[in-house]
Amino acid sequence: MYVWPCAVVLAQYLWVHRRSLPGKRVLEVGAGVSLPGVLAAKCGAEVTLSDSEELPQCLRNCRRSCLLNRLPHVPVLGLTWGRISPELLSLAPVDIILGSDVFFDPKDFEDILTTIYFLLEKNPHAQFWTTYQVRSADWSIEALLCKWKLKNVHIPLHSFSADKEHLASSSLPGRHTIEMMIISLAQSDGT
Repeated sequence: MYVWPCAVVLAQYLWVHRRSLPGKRVLEVGAGVSLPGVLAAKCGAEVTLSDSEELPQCLRNCRRSCLLNRLPHVPVLGLTWGRISPELLSLAPVDIILGSDVFFDPKDFEDILTTIYFLLEKNPHAQFWTTYQVRSADWSIEALLCKWKLKNVHIPLHSFSADKEHLASSSLPGRHTIEMMIISLAQSDGT
Protein backbone atom coordinates (compact mmCIF):
# COMPACT_ATOMS: atom_id res chain seq x y z
CA MET A 1 0.00 0.00 0.00
CA TYR A 2 2.69 2.48 -1.07
CA VAL A 3 1.92 5.50 -3.27
CA TRP A 4 4.85 5.91 -5.65
CA PRO A 5 5.91 9.43 -6.72
CA CYS A 6 4.78 8.77 -10.31
CA ALA A 7 1.22 8.20 -9.08
CA VAL A 8 1.24 11.56 -7.30
CA VAL A 9 2.45 13.33 -10.46
CA LEU A 10 -0.19 11.62 -12.63
CA ALA A 11 -2.85 12.49 -10.05
CA GLN A 12 -1.73 16.14 -10.26
CA TYR A 13 -2.20 16.02 -14.06
CA LEU A 14 -5.69 14.58 -13.58
CA TRP A 15 -6.51 17.24 -10.99
CA VAL A 16 -5.47 20.05 -13.33
CA HIS A 17 -7.69 18.47 -16.03
CA ARG A 18 -10.52 17.50 -13.66
CA ARG A 19 -13.16 19.52 -15.52
CA SER A 20 -12.66 17.32 -18.59
CA LEU A 21 -13.08 14.05 -16.66
CA PRO A 22 -16.85 13.77 -15.96
CA GLY A 23 -18.29 11.08 -18.21
CA LYS A 24 -14.88 9.98 -19.56
CA ARG A 25 -14.28 6.24 -19.59
CA VAL A 26 -10.97 5.60 -17.86
CA LEU A 27 -8.93 2.42 -17.39
CA GLU A 28 -5.97 2.41 -15.01
CA VAL A 29 -3.42 -0.32 -15.75
CA GLY A 30 -0.92 -1.52 -13.15
CA ALA A 31 -3.03 0.40 -10.66
CA GLY A 32 -1.49 -0.75 -7.37
CA VAL A 33 -3.13 1.43 -4.73
CA SER A 34 -4.93 3.29 -7.53
CA LEU A 35 -4.39 6.95 -6.64
CA PRO A 36 -4.85 8.26 -10.23
CA GLY A 37 -7.88 6.05 -10.91
CA VAL A 38 -9.52 6.86 -7.57
CA LEU A 39 -9.02 10.59 -8.21
CA ALA A 40 -10.47 10.26 -11.73
CA ALA A 41 -13.53 8.48 -10.27
CA LYS A 42 -13.93 11.18 -7.61
CA CYS A 43 -13.85 13.76 -10.44
CA GLY A 44 -16.71 12.06 -12.27
CA ALA A 45 -14.99 9.66 -14.68
CA GLU A 46 -16.30 6.13 -15.22
CA VAL A 47 -13.24 4.23 -13.99
CA THR A 48 -12.10 0.62 -14.18
CA LEU A 49 -8.99 -0.33 -12.22
CA SER A 50 -6.68 -3.16 -13.22
CA ASP A 51 -3.52 -4.86 -12.14
CA SER A 52 -1.92 -8.19 -12.96
CA GLU A 53 -4.16 -11.21 -12.55
CA GLU A 54 -1.02 -12.91 -11.21
CA LEU A 55 -0.83 -10.45 -8.28
CA PRO A 56 -3.94 -11.00 -6.16
CA GLN A 57 -2.57 -8.74 -3.39
CA CYS A 58 -2.44 -5.85 -5.87
CA LEU A 59 -6.05 -6.52 -6.88
CA ARG A 60 -7.03 -6.56 -3.21
CA ASN A 61 -5.20 -3.23 -2.76
CA CYS A 62 -7.21 -1.74 -5.64
CA ARG A 63 -10.48 -2.89 -4.07
CA ARG A 64 -9.38 -1.64 -0.66
CA SER A 65 -8.53 1.80 -2.10
CA CYS A 66 -11.99 1.96 -3.65
CA LEU A 67 -13.70 1.03 -0.40
CA LEU A 68 -11.62 3.48 1.65
CA ASN A 69 -12.60 6.22 -0.80
CA ARG A 70 -16.31 5.30 -0.85
CA LEU A 71 -16.15 4.01 -4.43
CA PRO A 72 -17.48 0.44 -4.06
CA HIS A 73 -18.94 0.53 -7.59
CA VAL A 74 -15.54 0.88 -9.35
CA PRO A 75 -14.72 -2.41 -11.11
CA VAL A 76 -11.33 -4.04 -10.49
CA LEU A 77 -10.02 -6.45 -13.14
CA GLY A 78 -7.04 -8.74 -13.40
CA LEU A 79 -5.24 -7.78 -16.63
CA THR A 80 -1.73 -9.04 -17.28
CA TRP A 81 0.42 -7.06 -19.71
CA GLY A 82 1.04 -8.83 -22.99
CA ARG A 83 -1.72 -11.38 -22.43
CA ILE A 84 -4.94 -11.30 -24.43
CA SER A 85 -7.49 -12.48 -21.87
CA PRO A 86 -11.30 -12.67 -21.80
CA GLU A 87 -11.24 -9.66 -19.42
CA LEU A 88 -9.20 -7.62 -21.89
CA LEU A 89 -11.37 -8.67 -24.83
CA SER A 90 -14.59 -7.78 -23.02
CA LEU A 91 -13.51 -4.36 -21.75
CA ALA A 92 -15.95 -1.56 -22.43
CA PRO A 93 -14.69 1.30 -24.63
CA VAL A 94 -12.22 3.70 -23.01
CA ASP A 95 -11.24 7.31 -23.61
CA ILE A 96 -8.19 7.48 -21.34
CA ILE A 97 -5.79 4.79 -20.16
CA LEU A 98 -3.75 5.68 -17.08
CA GLY A 99 -0.47 4.13 -16.01
CA SER A 100 1.88 5.44 -13.33
CA ASP A 101 5.37 3.95 -13.18
CA VAL A 102 4.48 0.97 -15.36
CA PHE A 103 7.79 1.34 -17.25
CA PHE A 104 9.95 0.21 -14.33
CA ASP A 105 11.47 -3.00 -15.75
CA PRO A 106 12.72 -3.11 -19.37
CA LYS A 107 11.75 -6.79 -19.73
CA ASP A 108 8.10 -5.69 -19.43
CA PHE A 109 8.20 -2.71 -21.83
CA GLU A 110 7.05 -4.64 -24.90
CA ASP A 111 4.28 -6.46 -23.03
CA ILE A 112 3.01 -3.13 -21.71
CA LEU A 113 3.05 -1.53 -25.15
CA THR A 114 1.44 -4.62 -26.73
CA THR A 115 -1.46 -4.24 -24.30
CA ILE A 116 -1.66 -0.46 -24.84
CA TYR A 117 -1.58 -0.94 -28.62
CA PHE A 118 -4.43 -3.48 -28.40
CA LEU A 119 -6.50 -1.04 -26.31
CA LEU A 120 -5.77 1.90 -28.61
CA GLU A 121 -6.64 -0.15 -31.71
CA LYS A 122 -10.00 -0.95 -30.09
CA ASN A 123 -10.37 2.72 -29.07
CA PRO A 124 -8.56 4.76 -31.78
CA HIS A 125 -9.28 8.15 -30.18
CA ALA A 126 -8.11 7.08 -26.72
CA GLN A 127 -4.84 8.18 -25.15
CA PHE A 128 -2.45 6.56 -22.68
CA TRP A 129 -1.46 9.07 -19.99
CA THR A 130 1.64 7.77 -18.24
CA THR A 131 4.26 8.93 -15.79
CA TYR A 132 7.54 7.14 -15.24
CA GLN A 133 10.68 7.41 -13.18
CA VAL A 134 13.91 7.82 -15.14
CA ARG A 135 15.94 4.89 -13.82
CA SER A 136 18.59 4.60 -16.52
CA ALA A 137 19.63 6.65 -19.54
CA ASP A 138 19.97 3.33 -21.39
CA TRP A 139 16.26 2.46 -21.07
CA SER A 140 14.06 3.66 -23.91
CA ILE A 141 10.74 2.74 -25.45
CA GLU A 142 11.29 4.72 -28.68
CA ALA A 143 12.01 1.67 -30.87
CA LEU A 144 9.00 -0.15 -29.41
CA LEU A 145 6.76 2.86 -30.06
CA CYS A 146 7.81 2.73 -33.73
CA LYS A 147 7.34 -1.05 -33.89
CA TRP A 148 3.79 -0.78 -32.50
CA LYS A 149 2.95 2.32 -34.57
CA LEU A 150 2.51 4.51 -31.53
CA LYS A 151 3.55 8.10 -30.95
CA ASN A 152 4.26 9.98 -27.76
CA VAL A 153 4.15 13.57 -26.63
CA HIS A 154 6.27 14.64 -23.69
CA ILE A 155 4.32 16.67 -21.11
CA PRO A 156 6.56 19.03 -19.13
CA LEU A 157 5.86 18.75 -15.40
CA HIS A 158 5.90 22.53 -14.98
CA SER A 159 2.92 22.78 -17.38
CA PHE A 160 0.69 21.28 -14.67
CA SER A 161 2.58 22.43 -11.55
CA ALA A 162 4.04 18.97 -10.86
CA ASP A 163 7.66 20.12 -10.86
CA LYS A 164 7.47 20.97 -7.17
CA GLU A 165 9.79 18.97 -4.91
CA HIS A 166 6.99 18.01 -2.49
CA LEU A 167 4.97 16.35 -5.30
CA ALA A 168 7.51 14.09 -6.95
CA SER A 169 9.88 13.46 -4.07
CA SER A 170 10.37 10.20 -2.26
CA SER A 171 11.92 9.03 0.98
CA LEU A 172 13.40 6.10 -0.92
CA PRO A 173 17.11 6.23 -1.79
CA GLY A 174 18.25 7.06 -5.30
CA ARG A 175 17.31 9.40 -8.09
CA HIS A 176 13.62 10.16 -8.57
CA THR A 177 13.32 12.15 -11.79
CA ILE A 178 9.73 11.80 -13.00
CA GLU A 179 8.59 12.34 -16.59
CA MET A 180 5.16 12.30 -18.23
CA MET A 181 4.05 11.46 -21.72
CA ILE A 182 0.85 10.82 -23.63
CA ILE A 183 0.92 7.88 -26.04
CA SER A 184 -1.56 7.44 -28.87
CA LEU A 185 -1.82 5.67 -32.20
CA ALA A 186 0.41 7.08 -34.91
CA GLN A 187 -1.56 8.12 -37.97
CA SER A 188 -1.25 6.08 -41.15
CA ASP A 189 0.81 8.91 -42.66
CA GLY A 190 3.49 8.24 -40.03
CA THR A 191 2.67 11.10 -37.64
